[in-house]
Amino acid sequence: MRRSLRALGEDITTWRKLQRLTAAQVADRAGVSRMTLYKLEHGDGSVSLTKALQVLRALGQLDLITEALDPYATDVGRLRSEEALPQRVRQPKE
Repeated sequence: MRRSLRALGEDITTWRKLQRLTAAQVADRAGVSRMTLYKLEHGDGSVSLTKALQVLRALGQLDLITEALDPYATDVGRLRSEEALPQRVRQPKE
């Protein structure tokens, strides 16, 4: 998980720099502190999901996340798209 957090942080930093935005500008637009943005950009897992999504929205990249997590954009999701989802999923009894 650490590797994924670092990679996400590097990607956020790259998006910020591609848009020629300072850390202060992104933090202000996202409504987070500069320290929170610093932690996120450096792969600190203590940043809340809400704050991370606020930063992604400020960078204009929030839609990429929601599209990437769309279960119906996968082979399995497309195959099962006609099935009704169960109300709950239980462990099978042994």
